[in-house]
Amino acid sequence: MTTGPDTLGIIAGNRSLPLIFAREARRQGVKRLVAVAVQGETDPALATLVDEIIWLKVGQLSKMIAAFTSRGVRQCVMAGQVAPKNLYELRPDLRALGVLLRLKEKNAHTIFGAIADELKKDGVELIEATPWLRSFMPASGFRLGPKLSQAHQADVDFGFRMAKEVSRLEIGQTVLVKSGAVLAVEAFEGTDRCLARGGELAGPDGGAVAVKVAREKHDFRFDIPCLGAKTLEICAAARIAVLAFEASKSLLLEQDACEKLALKHKIALVTVG
Repeated sequence: MTTGPDTLGIIAGNRSLPLIFAREARRQGVKRLVAVAVQGETDPALATLVDEIIWLKVGQLSKMIAAFTSRGVRQCVMAGQVAPKNLYELRPDLRALGVLLRLKEKNAHTIFGAIADELKKDGVELIEATPWLRSFMPASGFRLGPKLSQAHQADVDFGFRMAKEVSRLEIGQTVLVKSGAVLAVEAFEGTDRCLARGGELAGPDGGAVAVKVAREKHDFRFDIPCLGAKTLEICAAARIAVLAFEASKSLLLEQDACEKLALKHKIALVTVG
């Protein structure tokens, strides 16, 4: 059981992670959960798992911070993605505009890092969600689906080196490789579209190997590498043979569904690193 705060805020993005986090936090002893949800992103089902939910638009930084401070929330986590394009299509309030104007580089890490600093100014600490999610972070030696061939293992090792370097340069965290060649590198489009593009470039026989890693000096407060059933469905559609992800630094959600998909589509799902 995790020892943590009695009251916890959740900055909730899309997909299933906010719901999973809320269930786990409650199971592990958090008595009161206050969620700030993003219109058009967050699953409305989150409302049934928290004590209060406040709906905002991307960019309403002052309202987000006030939602926590006015309710006595002193610690919060980020769970779930906000679509990268929304960070650039937002209509910022004055406080968010000030944050953006001060940033020389504008990417998810710099923007969310600056948001964490703004929260801290008003007495709200952004902390990692990982202590409540350890059971969803497979360690070394994890595998679902077929055993890797020697050729696929070689591509996993090669892809891991490439992905670590690409992430170090803050371009992205996912690469697709085949037979020792890099087919696709994730950038602004995000993991899903990178997988689809790389699968197409692998040719009619498919067989690409996808590798997803944590970046160097990764800040897990606002970005945990995350995979789930939808990721496996995209891999199946792209005829990807192997999906490798960094051990003990990545979330694998919906594991039962992932196992069924891995077996059905003969996709090896493995940890690396």
